[in-house]
Amino acid sequence: MNPLVLIAIIGGGIFLCLLRMIGGPTTVDRAVGVDAAATVTTALLVLLGFVFQRYVYLDVALVYAVLTFIGAVAIARYLERGI
Repeated sequence: MNPLVLIAIIGGGIFLCLLRMIGGPTTVDRAVGVDAAATVTTALLVLLGFVFQRYVYLDVALVYAVLTFIGAVAIARYLERGI
């Protein structure tokens, strides 16, 4: 499959996640939208790493995924009972 098609599909996924983030009726919906957008962005970084044969993007994607996970846990903990 053409990498440009995959990048367009992932871009559409990021757009849909941003719509959920902006238009979410509750704070939890917005947090889920941000987390989903970060996950899709990680997939985009991995795809770009393979397309451009730059494997440093894979390292960046791994660090980004770990930081996103820590951020999602922090947001969930805050929304559950505060700091």
